[in-house]
Amino acid sequence: MTESIPIRYVEPVFRPPSEAQSLILPVTDGCSWNQCTFCEMYTAPQKAFRARSEDEVIDSIRRVGARYGDQVRRVFLADGDALVLPTRRLLVILEAIRTHLPAVRRISSYCLPRNLRKKSVADMQALAAAGLRMVYVGAESGDDTVLARVHKGETFDTTRAALDMLGEADITRSVMILNGLGGSVFSAQHAEASARLANLTQPEYLATLVVSFPTGEQRFRAGFPEWAPLALHGLLHEMESFLSQLDLKRTVFRSDHASNWLVLKGTLGADKARLLAQVRDALAAPEQAGLRPAWARGL
Repeated sequence: MTESIPIRYVEPVFRPPSEAQSLILPVTDGCSWNQCTFCEMYTAPQKAFRARSEDEVIDSIRRVGARYGDQVRRVFLADGDALVLPTRRLLVILEAIRTHLPAVRRISSYCLPRNLRKKSVADMQALAAAGLRMVYVGAESGDDTVLARVHKGETFDTTRAALDMLGEADITRSVMILNGLGGSVFSAQHAEASARLANLTQPEYLATLVVSFPTGEQRFRAGFPEWAPLALHGLLHEMESFLSQLDLKRTVFRSDHASNWLVLKGTLGADKARLLAQVRDALAAPEQAGLRPAWARGL
C-alpha cells in the first residue's frame, strides 16, 4: 500500500506490536475508561473518548476496499477498547469488512474486561463467527490491591470472568502483565496473583512488559504514594517468581517488548525450565546475560 490510506486517524495511534502489518481501523477514539494511572496512551485532549459514527466507519471500510481490497489480510479495530461498542454495531462493522475486504483472514482489537459485562457468551460467539479472531487484554496484574492502587477499575474476578467468556466463545486471548507494577512493596503478591490468573484462564498468548512513565510518575504516584520502582535485580526476581508459579499447558509466552531488558520467548509449559534458567542466569551474572535497554537494541 503505497498511497495514503483513506481513513481519518487521530494521532497518536496505538496498536500491539504483533499488529504491525494490520490495517488499523478506528471504530472509537480514545479509551472509554482512561483512568489507569500507569497508562498515557489516551490522555491527550484530542484522544477524548467517542464512538465513531457507523456511517464513517463503514465508509472508511468501503473506501479502503475499493483501493486495497485484495491486499489487506489483517484488520485491527482501534482505539483502546473497540468492544465497548454494542454487539449489533460491531456485527455491522465485521460484515462490512467481509464484504469490502474479502482477503482479510484475522480481525482483532483491544478489550477491557469491563467491555464484556453487558455482553453474553452468545454475543461473543456471534462476533467470533463474524470474524473477530483475537483480542488483547491488558490484565496488568492479578492482585486486587495493585489493581486498586493504579485505578484499573478491575479485579482478579472481573478479569478472570472476561477471559473465561472469551475462551468459551473461542476467541484467541493475548494477555498482558506489567512487570514492576506493584513496586517493591507488592512485588511478591503481584507475581503470585498474576500467575494464578493465567493458570486459571490458560490464555493462548501471554506477554510481560515493564511499567514505565515516559511523561513522568506524578499522576501514578498520586494514587500509589508507597510505590517504589524495582531495580533490574528486582524486576528479574519478580519475573522468576512469576514464571516459577505458572502452570500453563500451551501458551505462547513473550517478554520482548521495547521495555524489557531480558528478552524471553517460548511456549509454556514446554519451555518453562529453559526460560527460568535464562532468568536465573541473568540474576546470577547480569553482566554476562546480554541485558540491554531498549534503545541499545534498536527498539
